[in-house]
Amino acid sequence: MDYVLTFLTTLIQVYSYALIIYILMSWFPNARETRFGQMLAAICEPYLEPFRRFIPPLGIIDISPIIAFIVLEFATRGLYALFDILEAQF
Repeated sequence: MDYVLTFLTTLIQVYSYALIIYILMSWFPNARETRFGQMLAAICEPYLEPFRRFIPPLGIIDISPIIAFIVLEFATRGLYALFDILEAQF
């Protein structure tokens, strides 16, 4: 069962890296219009959209990705707690 936990946490970590790259691409002109930028947008925007709906930007600074990263961290910790509970039962 450890391999499932490792796979899921690795998947969350890779997704976090994709979010970081996508967010940093906003600093470079036309970076999001490239094929790679469009691919990352297709992966990252569906996750970021709900956070942007509820957390308005502060001037030109969008803090919603910070909250999105915190939620991913809580998801990772929740997975560890869930698997600890499951291991204790078996």
